[in-house]
Amino acid sequence: MNAIRVDPFTLEIVKDAIVAIGDEMFEAQRRTSMSPIVYETLDFAVGATDARGNLLAQGNGVTAFLATLDTAVVSTLEKFDGGRGLEEGDVVITNTPYAGGGTHLSDVVVVLPVHHEGERIGFMVNKAHWTEVGGMDAGSVTTRSTEIVQEGLRFPFVKLYSRGVLNQALVDTIAANVRLPDSTLGDMHAGVASARVGAARLLALVEKYGRDTVLAAMRELLDHGERITRAELARLPQGEWEASDLVESDGLGNGPFELKVRVRIADGELTADFTGTSPQATGPINTTMTGLITGVRCVFMAIVGGGVQANGGCFRPLRIVCPPGTVLSAVAPAPVSNYYESLLGAIDVVWKALAPVVPDRLPAGHQRCVGATFIAGRHDGSGELFILGEPLVGGWGAAVDRDGDNGQFCAGNGETFNIPVELAETRYGLHVERYGFHDADGGAGRFRGGRGVVIDYRVVCEQAFLTVTYTGNVRRPWGVDGGRPGSHNYAEVHRVDGTVERYTMATSVPLRRGDLVRCLTACGGGWGDPRERDPALVARDLRDGYITPAQAAEYGYVGGGSP
Repeated sequence: MNAIRVDPFTLEIVKDAIVAIGDEMFEAQRRTSMSPIVYETLDFAVGATDARGNLLAQGNGVTAFLATLDTAVVSTLEKFDGGRGLEEGDVVITNTPYAGGGTHLSDVVVVLPVHHEGERIGFMVNKAHWTEVGGMDAGSVTTRSTEIVQEGLRFPFVKLYSRGVLNQALVDTIAANVRLPDSTLGDMHAGVASARVGAARLLALVEKYGRDTVLAAMRELLDHGERITRAELARLPQGEWEASDLVESDGLGNGPFELKVRVRIADGELTADFTGTSPQATGPINTTMTGLITGVRCVFMAIVGGGVQANGGCFRPLRIVCPPGTVLSAVAPAPVSNYYESLLGAIDVVWKALAPVVPDRLPAGHQRCVGATFIAGRHDGSGELFILGEPLVGGWGAAVDRDGDNGQFCAGNGETFNIPVELAETRYGLHVERYGFHDADGGAGRFRGGRGVVIDYRVVCEQAFLTVTYTGNVRRPWGVDGGRPGSHNYAEVHRVDGTVERYTMATSVPLRRGDLVRCLTACGGGWGDPRERDPALVARDLRDGYITPAQAAEYGYVGGGSP
């Protein structure tokens, strides 16, 4: 097909309309899902691709799904004979971690091809965390699996709809193998509804402006993304930098696992080489290549993407190297239930290498932990099974010119939210007795790291079970230029008899009525020498309870200064 010329005004209108499709899909998913982790926490992402799987636009949501939408489409095309096995009305679902789009089994991708007059012109795709997909533990998240088959149902790019007809056998299989079939199937149908909204909007654009114009706008959208990122790369320091860090444990007591990266910026490209990273773990801390790609994309957009929304063109200058079979590029049948902690490690180690190089764009180390917390039990009133699953906020690292943000989600979570206390207490056998910032030691600097949080859940049902997957319990968020490291992530169980147990990676810890679960997240790393901090700011932090008098002494504070 010969390239057509489209006037720049129409082109911009259509480009903006394509981006807006992602926003409308996002709202459709949020409004129709049945699980709080989707409609409250917003643990999902939506987007549109062209006919070859190039990402055009992604609605707000989980940042760490940035490489899961387009790669899922590419793998769908591969599965179905280059797309020849896909027809109008088909809907494909997948969660297999070892192909495009895959993270862990709870994150399910819906892929819907869009056809116009018999020609496929794009795909609508979304990825959402289903509260239940079966497996050995409630909530389908575990720290004790040793192979993927223990972690739940696996969908290897199967048709949920074929020519518009629902695959009822698949639906029945899902319902029979999950602990919360109503909410699981509700989230499944919400994903399909979201994709159909996007398809309808794309076809409306085609009807209004013509197919050739819309396809031209898609190409320009991708090319624009590439131009922006290459221009930004040219403005950055050129060279090569290295960093390393650890993932402490795989949940089974093995570890630590070393993460290594060499980052090179040169010739209009950024290359991240993870050669030397530890082999994949026996336990479920592994991430696969999709997770690694999406992690690096997160940092890449943080340093080059200020003037453009992420699309496939933005990533044309990005190269990622990692041999298969590492803790960041695991292969079957490696367990991956807690993949997000290694994914965050990949983000963090690239971030650590580049923060001193581009201090105006990257802060010091943050809590580097999703804070994934699951409490399952039966509600006293209804007798129904409940599964609370939510991420926790923590402290971000200080920047070169300001304190770190308090109580924010980790880098991989993006536009997500905590579950409101009122909802948690209504739906689950829990009372939230405390939720606020803490004054744990860590993060001192000319600019201090942001404060982590403490949240107390009181068990008010007969029996419940706790699962936590926290890393950052040995290592601390790193500081820059003399800034002190942050604090740790961990959970405590305060028993009715007064005993206290500490956990970081644990599954199905038994809880009884009256027990209290206390979750604490890390403070971020500091930036600069603490003794250079303005005394007035130290006084303010003392007044606000962010630091203790003993911590103030680390700043050389002896009183004075106006808070």
